[in-house]
Amino acid sequence: MGKLSPAEKLLLVSELWDQVTSVPTDIPVSQTLLDELDRRMEEFRRDPSTATTWEEAKQRIRASRE
Repeated sequence: MGKLSPAEKLLLVSELWDQVTSVPTDIPVSQTLLDELDRRMEEFRRDPSTATTWEEAKQRIRASRE
């Protein structure tokens, strides 16, 4: 794999990702992660104003990189 160009490596990663995600139920998810997602959803249900939109999150990430 060391002889692949960066573009070829990116294509390989993309193809692998597509294969892995084609059957989402095959992707192992820890109970810890499921518990955290449940906690966050419950927090959102109690107070939806705590949520951040994707646009707000992107802006915050970009601002932190400047």
